[in-house]
Amino acid sequence: MDHVDRKILDLLQRDAGLALADIAEAVGLSTTPCWRRIQRLEKDGVIRRRVALLDREKIALGVTVIVRVRTNRHDMDWLEQFARTVDDIDEIVEVYRMSGDIDYILKAVVPDIATYDAIYKRLITAVPLMDVSSNFAMEEIKFSTRLPLSYAP
Repeated sequence: MDHVDRKILDLLQRDAGLALADIAEAVGLSTTPCWRRIQRLEKDGVIRRRVALLDREKIALGVTVIVRVRTNRHDMDWLEQFARTVDDIDEIVEVYRMSGDIDYILKAVVPDIATYDAIYKRLITAVPLMDVSSNFAMEEIKFSTRLPLSYAP
Protein backbone atom coordinates (compact mmCIF):
# COMPACT_ATOMS: atom_id res chain seq x y z
CA MET A 1 0.00 0.00 0.00
CA ASP A 2 1.47 3.32 -1.04
CA HIS A 3 0.54 6.96 -0.48
CA VAL A 4 -1.87 6.90 -3.46
CA ASP A 5 -3.78 3.95 -1.96
CA ARG A 6 -3.94 5.77 1.37
CA LYS A 7 -5.25 8.89 -0.34
CA ILE A 8 -7.91 6.85 -2.16
CA LEU A 9 -8.93 5.22 1.12
CA ASP A 10 -9.12 8.58 2.87
CA LEU A 11 -11.36 9.97 0.14
CA LEU A 12 -13.63 6.92 0.21
CA GLN A 13 -13.87 7.06 4.01
CA ARG A 14 -15.01 10.67 3.75
CA ASP A 15 -17.52 9.95 0.95
CA ALA A 16 -17.92 6.47 -0.57
CA GLY A 17 -20.24 7.95 -3.17
CA LEU A 18 -17.54 10.01 -4.86
CA ALA A 19 -17.38 9.56 -8.61
CA LEU A 20 -14.41 7.59 -9.86
CA ALA A 21 -13.32 10.55 -11.99
CA ASP A 22 -13.24 12.79 -8.91
CA ILE A 23 -11.19 10.28 -6.92
CA ALA A 24 -8.79 9.79 -9.82
CA GLU A 25 -8.31 13.53 -10.23
CA ALA A 26 -7.73 14.03 -6.50
CA VAL A 27 -5.01 11.37 -6.39
CA GLY A 28 -3.41 12.30 -9.72
CA LEU A 29 -4.34 9.20 -11.73
CA SER A 30 -6.47 8.53 -14.76
CA THR A 31 -9.70 6.65 -14.09
CA THR A 32 -8.59 3.18 -15.21
CA PRO A 33 -5.55 2.84 -12.88
CA CYS A 34 -7.57 4.40 -10.07
CA TRP A 35 -10.41 1.92 -10.64
CA ARG A 36 -7.87 -0.96 -10.64
CA ARG A 37 -6.47 0.22 -7.31
CA ILE A 38 -9.94 0.39 -5.77
CA GLN A 39 -10.74 -3.08 -7.14
CA ARG A 40 -7.50 -4.44 -5.64
CA LEU A 41 -8.24 -2.81 -2.28
CA GLU A 42 -11.70 -4.45 -2.33
CA LYS A 43 -10.31 -7.84 -3.43
CA ASP A 44 -7.67 -7.70 -0.66
CA GLY A 45 -10.36 -6.96 1.92
CA VAL A 46 -9.00 -3.53 2.82
CA ILE A 47 -12.31 -2.05 1.65
CA ARG A 48 -14.84 -4.40 3.22
CA ARG A 49 -17.95 -2.65 1.92
CA ARG A 50 -19.35 0.77 1.08
CA VAL A 51 -22.25 2.05 3.14
CA ALA A 52 -24.42 5.12 3.71
CA LEU A 53 -24.19 6.78 7.12
CA LEU A 54 -27.63 7.80 8.32
CA ASP A 55 -28.63 10.58 10.68
CA ARG A 56 -29.98 8.67 13.71
CA GLU A 57 -32.17 11.57 14.83
CA LYS A 58 -33.94 11.72 11.47
CA ILE A 59 -34.84 8.02 11.65
CA ALA A 60 -35.99 8.20 15.28
CA LEU A 61 -32.98 6.51 16.89
CA GLY A 62 -31.87 9.36 19.12
CA VAL A 63 -30.94 7.33 22.22
CA THR A 64 -27.53 5.64 22.44
CA VAL A 65 -27.05 3.02 25.14
CA ILE A 66 -23.72 1.61 26.28
CA VAL A 67 -24.26 -1.80 27.89
CA ARG A 68 -21.67 -3.56 30.03
CA VAL A 69 -22.14 -7.30 30.39
CA ARG A 70 -20.50 -9.71 32.79
CA THR A 71 -20.96 -13.46 32.67
CA ASN A 72 -19.73 -16.36 34.73
CA ARG A 73 -19.80 -18.63 31.64
CA HIS A 74 -16.76 -18.61 29.41
CA ASP A 75 -17.35 -21.60 27.15
CA MET A 76 -17.87 -21.74 23.38
CA ASP A 77 -21.51 -22.83 23.62
CA TRP A 78 -22.36 -19.75 25.68
CA LEU A 79 -20.33 -17.46 23.40
CA GLU A 80 -22.02 -18.81 20.26
CA GLN A 81 -25.48 -18.33 21.80
CA PHE A 82 -24.57 -14.82 22.95
CA ALA A 83 -23.17 -13.93 19.51
CA ARG A 84 -26.32 -15.23 17.78
CA THR A 85 -28.53 -13.31 20.20
CA VAL A 86 -26.82 -9.94 19.78
CA ASP A 87 -26.59 -10.48 16.02
CA ASP A 88 -30.37 -10.97 15.88
CA ILE A 89 -31.05 -7.66 17.68
CA ASP A 90 -30.77 -4.94 15.04
CA GLU A 91 -30.65 -2.15 17.62
CA ILE A 92 -27.35 -3.54 18.96
CA VAL A 93 -24.89 -2.05 16.49
CA GLU A 94 -21.55 -2.86 18.13
CA VAL A 95 -20.32 -5.65 20.42
CA TYR A 96 -16.83 -6.09 21.88
CA ARG A 97 -15.32 -8.84 24.02
CA MET A 98 -13.19 -7.07 26.58
CA SER A 99 -10.27 -7.68 28.87
CA GLY A 100 -10.59 -6.70 32.51
CA ASP A 101 -13.61 -6.85 34.80
CA ILE A 102 -16.23 -6.30 32.06
CA ASP A 103 -16.65 -9.22 29.67
CA TYR A 104 -18.57 -7.49 26.84
CA ILE A 105 -19.51 -3.97 25.86
CA LEU A 106 -22.46 -3.38 23.57
CA LYS A 107 -23.67 -0.25 21.87
CA ALA A 108 -27.37 0.02 21.09
CA VAL A 109 -29.33 2.73 19.30
CA VAL A 110 -33.01 3.03 20.12
CA PRO A 111 -35.83 5.57 19.92
CA ASP A 112 -36.52 5.55 23.66
CA ILE A 113 -35.87 3.88 27.01
CA ALA A 114 -38.91 1.60 26.69
CA THR A 115 -37.49 0.13 23.49
CA TYR A 116 -34.16 -0.46 25.21
CA ASP A 117 -35.98 -2.16 28.10
CA ALA A 118 -37.54 -4.63 25.63
CA ILE A 119 -34.09 -5.33 24.18
CA TYR A 120 -32.68 -5.82 27.68
CA LYS A 121 -35.40 -8.37 28.41
CA ARG A 122 -34.69 -10.22 25.14
CA LEU A 123 -31.00 -10.35 26.02
CA ILE A 124 -31.39 -11.64 29.58
CA THR A 125 -33.98 -14.19 28.46
CA ALA A 126 -31.80 -15.57 25.67
CA VAL A 127 -28.50 -16.08 27.51
CA PRO A 128 -27.53 -16.40 31.16
CA LEU A 129 -25.74 -13.25 32.34
CA MET A 130 -24.21 -12.44 35.70
CA ASP A 131 -24.56 -8.66 35.45
CA VAL A 132 -25.87 -6.12 32.95
CA SER A 133 -25.28 -2.42 33.45
CA SER A 134 -26.56 0.23 31.03
CA ASN A 135 -25.76 3.88 30.55
CA PHE A 136 -27.59 6.31 28.30
CA ALA A 137 -25.45 8.78 26.37
CA MET A 138 -26.35 12.38 27.13
CA GLU A 139 -24.41 13.91 24.23
CA GLU A 140 -22.38 12.64 21.30
CA ILE A 141 -19.04 14.44 21.42
CA LYS A 142 -17.32 12.56 18.59
CA PHE A 143 -18.51 9.96 16.13
CA SER A 144 -16.41 8.85 13.21
CA THR A 145 -16.15 5.84 10.97
CA ARG A 146 -12.87 7.10 9.48
CA LEU A 147 -9.85 5.01 10.44
CA PRO A 148 -6.40 6.60 10.74
CA LEU A 149 -4.31 5.57 7.74
CA SER A 150 -0.86 6.50 9.03
CA TYR A 151 -0.37 2.95 10.36
CA ALA A 152 -1.24 1.18 7.10
CA PRO A 153 1.68 -0.81 5.73
